[in-house]
This record gives sequence, C-alpha cells and structure tokens, in this order.
Amino acid sequence: MSAGRQLAGAHGAQPAGATPDAPDASSTRVTPERGDRLEAAASVLALLADRTRLALMERLGRGEADVTTLTEACGAARPSVSQHLAKLRLAGLVTTRKDGRRVVYALGHGHLRRLVDEALNVADHQLGSLPPHD
Repeated sequence: MSAGRQLAGAHGAQPAGATPDAPDASSTRVTPERGDRLEAAASVLALLADRTRLALMERLGRGEADVTTLTEACGAARPSVSQHLAKLRLAGLVTTRKDGRRVVYALGHGHLRRLVDEALNVADHQLGSLPPHD
C-alpha cells in the first residue's frame, strides 16, 4: 500500500459517545479499514525513520526549498538527497513545482510538519531528561 494514500477517519474523529479515555469496542478491533489505516501510517513512519529523510522533512516544514538548499540543510551528499527526495515524492509526502530550471520541494500537507515536530519534541525530552506531559 502506498504511504501517500489518504487516511480515512483522521483528524481526531471518534464515534459518538466515545471519549479519549474510554474508546468504544470497535476502536480496539483491527477491521480491514483500520488495518489499511495502520499499514499506511506505518509506511509513513518507516519513511521518516531515516535520519536524512527526517532532516529533509524538518527543513521543508519551515518552507519550500530546492535541492541545493536541502543538501546544505541536512549535510548529506547531493545524489543521496535527490534519492531520498524521490522516495518522499513517490510516497506523496513531498510535492514539487518548477521554478525556471529549479525544482522546488514542499511538504505534502501540514500533518507531516506536525508529525516531524512531535517526533523531534520527543527526542528533546529523551535527550534533555525532560518530564513527560500532554
């Protein structure tokens, strides 16, 4: 399944009467639809589990950039950056547009920026021995 597939039921939607502390029984069963959703989410997380791709996504979370800017931002070799960007683009996590001869990259949507930001926040807590919070 493609990581670029839209995830149904996203945006915190819950069944009527369900609360975050007491999910209903249907939210604990792995239905085919929920299995697809979990598979798509796992695919996104697997793509972000690479340091270079995570650095690229973090930089793109601050705005559009071309390959030269992204290469400088993540400290990897240009051919490597291009290969990582191709994977992210194929998965639908980044988009491209032409600006003259340059290709400019951007995040596919804001959820990705927030996902990367939260992953980095978790790392800050682990590295800084900060207490957990909501």
